[in-house]
Amino acid sequence: MNEILLESIIESIAEVEGVEPSDLDSQIYYYVSTDAITNLNNHESNSWRLQFEIPNHVVEVTGNGEILIDGVQMEKVD
Repeated sequence: MNEILLESIIESIAEVEGVEPSDLDSQIYYYVSTDAITNLNNHESNSWRLQFEIPNHVVEVTGNGEILIDGVQMEKVD
């Protein structure tokens, strides 16, 4: 699920930006450690929440698979 979660975050950001994921202006790892996302996702408990900023947006990811951008739920990864 780690790669799926990272891909889903990138796809959600691209959706908000109105572009294809490959056309995003910046890479997610400039703003948050992808290792941190992976480590949190591997955590025994799903009671975690990670929030980080990218240009023009606030991204939030939760342990139960929710991805929110600017407070709007974009996707839920199972």
